[in-house]
Parts: sequence; structure tokens; C-alpha cells
Amino acid sequence: MAATTPPKVVFEHEGVFIHSSPDESEDHDLISGFLRIIDKDGESLVEYKPLEDADPSNMLCACKDSSSVVEWTKSSEDNPHRPVDHQLSYETEWDVISAISFRRKALAHGEGGSNHINYRNKWAFSFNVYDLRSITVKCEEWPCLVFRLKDGTALPAIHFHQGGSTAFLDSLRKSVQISKSPDDENVLIVNTYSKAFSLSFENLLDDTNYGFVQKFKKDPYTTTLGGFSKVTNYIFDAFWAPGLECHQRPVEEVADLLGELIPGLEINQQEEPGFEVITRLDLGQRTVVQRTEPVTMKEWAKYQDSEGRTKNVPHIKNLIFKGGLCHVVRKEAWKFLLGYFPWNSTHEERKLIQKSKTDEYFRMKLQWKSISVEQERRNSRLRDYRSLIEKDVNRTDRNNKFYEGLDNPGLMLLHDILMTYCMYDFDLGYVQGMSDLLSPILFVMENEVDAFWCFVSFMDEMHENFEEQMQGMKTQLIQLSTLLRLLDLAFWNYLEAQDSGYLYFCFRWLLIRFKRELHFQDVLRLWEVMWTGQPCQNFHLLVCCAMLDSEKQKIMDRKYGFNEILKHINELSMKLDIEEILCKSESICIQIKNCKDLPHSVIEFLGLNTVTETSALLETSEYGILESPQTSSRSTHRQDHLASNGHSHLKETTHYGCKVALIS
Repeated sequence: MAATTPPKVVFEHEGVFIHSSPDESEDHDLISGFLRIIDKDGESLVEYKPLEDADPSNMLCACKDSSSVVEWTKSSEDNPHRPVDHQLSYETEWDVISAISFRRKALAHGEGGSNHINYRNKWAFSFNVYDLRSITVKCEEWPCLVFRLKDGTALPAIHFHQGGSTAFLDSLRKSVQISKSPDDENVLIVNTYSKAFSLSFENLLDDTNYGFVQKFKKDPYTTTLGGFSKVTNYIFDAFWAPGLECHQRPVEEVADLLGELIPGLEINQQEEPGFEVITRLDLGQRTVVQRTEPVTMKEWAKYQDSEGRTKNVPHIKNLIFKGGLCHVVRKEAWKFLLGYFPWNSTHEERKLIQKSKTDEYFRMKLQWKSISVEQERRNSRLRDYRSLIEKDVNRTDRNNKFYEGLDNPGLMLLHDILMTYCMYDFDLGYVQGMSDLLSPILFVMENEVDAFWCFVSFMDEMHENFEEQMQGMKTQLIQLSTLLRLLDLAFWNYLEAQDSGYLYFCFRWLLIRFKRELHFQDVLRLWEVMWTGQPCQNFHLLVCCAMLDSEKQKIMDRKYGFNEILKHINELSMKLDIEEILCKSESICIQIKNCKDLPHSVIEFLGLNTVTETSALLETSEYGILESPQTSSRSTHRQDHLASNGHSHLKETTHYGCKVALIS
């Protein structure tokens, strides 16, 4: 059961009047009231309430903390709120911070559903922005707005005697698209992204002007994460809605628009300076590989010496890559895989690390928890981060028992960790999709501090995916296209012919590492395999290739076009066999490694030589310590030495595999 998101007032303005008489007679009454936009459960409501009907206490509550939907209170001794796993003893000094619970504030006004009229007063009204069709704007002595709903209802005109109409429309634009009517310059046409904001791709594509494209340009993360989640029956009805033939665009034009969303994805196949021109390669047959059983706690313990150091790291990593981990091992092993603990650390050293990291975490947590209402009112970025986190947390993995139900402590920890991450990396802050990356980590760690620092390590790897310029996504989509052309040029050419060569349908796969494509337990298995760094760098790109390889015959035999390809890829979600995918991915990697004439760009972004050299160095170490400064120094020296002897392919290509042309 999904939790109900507490309402949040995102806009409020007093001094808004309704004239009781629709004509211009001077004897009409002026009804003064306040106008609000309220965000509730991902939906936006517009509400007008005469001041005489307003409950002052409720208005004060809304104004007092309009930027936050929760209040923090210290838990009582009788019913303390604790994380899922009781924190270690050295955290007791931070109990004032960790023993905190939500106290949801009631908001009397605006909690109603989509009723257009509040019958307590004939002048009061509220409506869901999804039900709004148009706004008529009149500017005489003062600005005046008239709302017209989709069912034809015209609401009373509201007059902004004291200004505020522009601020209201600006706030409304955060929830809907507003454009001038081609027939009447005084009328604004309203198009909604979706009824439940960003949750349905069908509704994201419901406007005839390709609102999806504009939405993707503005916020690709929200559009991709939410929009691609319910694609099942939308394409033909959305892009080519019945009765709108005159506005239809050809598939090629739609594809061109989508291709323009992320500039720089075009991979020129013409020979020009800077391009690496190669011939089509014969990669040979793929090796059949087998997966092994997950590493048990007993096996894991064999690789620990008496002081807790990990022995033969390459070998234990290989075991994890081949079989994954039993769940009971994950809580400890993930801390090493994610770099929270160095592989060569002892038990005592790890206790000191944990103590230090606990202090650092709670200091950062205290920063945002101690911000006053007045401070936050002057910090729009923090308000935006908090709002988005609260919205996302309430819809993250709610079918998982760890996060289901109302006032779930797991959700509270998700919220706190993500807010604290904003303090850790305020420039990035929070972007939709990050809650998906944190959820499995918190599920495994069952500890706020450990989950935070493991998440930090994961985000170090994923950071570029969420940056405003999307450089990480650009690079990965280009590299994936390069790999697919290398592995199966015929299939890549087919996709290109269907205007799908940009592989934008893989965007969500790459953005959050298949989190929405696999069952929760399969996500845990895939991530721990990828975190080993074996058998090459960017192994997730080969996972994408394996998934596409499994579907290519169906796509080509059934002659799927642009729409059907997108629909088909979306419908793979929760239908994938993770063990089969991992076998095929490893087989593809072996196939590539066995090729003697790989293009240098592929060698570079798969890190094939780097992996070989690092493995050789690790095997000469007593314990195989990855974090050893000496090992890092030797590795750098070795690469420099190789470059000086003519083996400079690691430095020759500087475009992340962007510029590769295949000649068939």
C-alpha cells in the first residue's frame, strides 16, 4: 500500500478578489480570498478560498512551513524511532539526530480530491490542474484570470488587485505546459504532462505538439524514469491520436527530434580527420560459459586472515563475478566492493573508519536538520531538493516489504540519507533516479551510516549520469552504439533504418543500471557482479548488448518499426533472466578479447589492457590489495613505460570510443 504524501503549498497569494456581480456595476461586492497551488501525491491542485471561510490556524501552518511537508520532532522515550538495525554504540552521542521521526502536518484546505466546487461557500473552488483546459487573461485596471475546465465549467473570474498573477502563472507552469491559443491571444491553452505527474508515458505523450520531446529536453531523468514505465499501449494513440491526422508527423521526424535531445550522439560514419577507420571484424564463435554458485559466508571467511585482511582479492572477485553472493554475505562484502572499506584493512582499522565516517555523516545530517524555516525560505535549491526527495521516496520500491506501508522506517532512512547527500554534494544535490540507486544498498546494509557511504561510492561512479550536461549518458550511448555495430552490424543497420540508431530506448538501462528492468533480487545480483570490475571496464555496456542480442531476432523477423521497438523494449521489464544475461554478457566479453584487431577506442573504453596489467600486478602481491598506493604507482609507471615503447593506444583515442567507422 502506497503512503499518502502530505500536501505541500507551493504557491499562496492573498488579496485575490471575486466580484460578486459579473457586470461592471459599482454596487457589486468584493470577495477577498487567497489563491493556492497545492502539491499532493504528485498532483497539483488549484484552490481559491474566501478569507471569511479560512481557518487562521491552518493558514498559519501553511505559511509557517510552506517549503516542507513534515516537521521533525524528537521521539518519545516510550516509542523511540530507530533505524532498522540499531546503530553501533559509538553512535549514541548522535541519538539526538538519529532518534527523529516525522510528524505529518494536517492541511485542511486542498486535501480534497478533484471536486470543482466547495459547497461550504459558493465562491470557493478547487480543481486538479489535470482538469484545466484553458485560462483567459484580461488586463484592465488589474489582471484578471478565468479558469475553464475540460468539462466546460467556467469558474468565477479572479481579480489580482494587489498583483501576483504572473507569479501564479509561473508556479503553474511547473506542473503544466501553458501556451497561447492560436485563435485568441487572450487565451492560454493548458496541456498537462500527466495526471499523476511523470508516472505514465501514455499521458506524457498525450498532447499533439510532442510535449514529450520538450519535456525530455527540460528533464530527461523524470521523463525517462517515469515516462517509459507504462508504455504498453500508447504509441499509436499518442503520436497519432485519432482525428488529428492534420498534425501527424512522420516517424523519421519524430526520431530526428529524439536524436536532438542529447546533442553529440551522432556518430559520423564518413571518413574524416580524427576518425578511426577499420574494417569489419570476424569475431568468431562465442564461448559457452556457465555460472557458479553464490559465495557463501564460509567461503568468504576463508579469504580473511587472522586480523581481517582480505587475501587474494582477484580470486575472490572472480568468484563473486561468476556466482554472486549469498545474501548473508552482502552486508559485509558490498562495503569492500564499493570501496567503503579497503581490502587490506584489519578489523580494528575498519572500526576506526566506521567511527570516523559516522561522525562525518551525522555532522552533515545536522546541517540540514538544523536549518530554520526562515533559512530554508531563502534557500530555493534546498527546498527543491527536499521536495523532489519527498516525492520520490514515497514511490520507491513500495512493493518491497522493507519499504511498504505507512510511516515505514525504511522510507525515513531513504529520505534522511538523500537529504544528507545534498549536504555532501550540494552542487549535484538530488536528481530523480538517485533514490533507485540507494534503495538496494539500504536494503542490504540495514544501517543508515553504512548505506550512506556505500551510496557515496556508487555515486562517484554514476555521478556523470546525473549532471546537467548529461556527459555520462552521452558517452555511454555512443560507446554502446559503437559496440553494437562492432558485434552485429546488420542489427545496428536495421535499427538505424528504423530511426532507432541512437539507442535512446536504452537510456533508462544506463541511467540507473537496470534497476527498473529487473526484479529486486536480480538487481542485487547484477550490481555486485558489476562492482567486481571484471572481466573488463564498463561491463554494463556488454549487459546492454546481451539484452539486445536476445531480442534482435524477434525485432527483425517481425519487422518492428520505430514505435514497436520502443514498446517491445519497454515490455521486457521484469521478464528478464539475469543468469542468462550474465552468461551471454561474459561470452560477448570473451569473444571481444579473443579478437586480435580490436579498434583502439574499444580497447580503451573497455579497459582491456588496463584490466590485464592490473590483474598481473595484483597477482604478484601477497594479498592482492587493490587500494595499495604502491600498486597504483607501479600501474601508472607500467602504463607510461608501455607508452614510451610504442604501445600508446591507451592515449591515442580521446573521444571515449565516439569516433569509430565500420566498413562492411
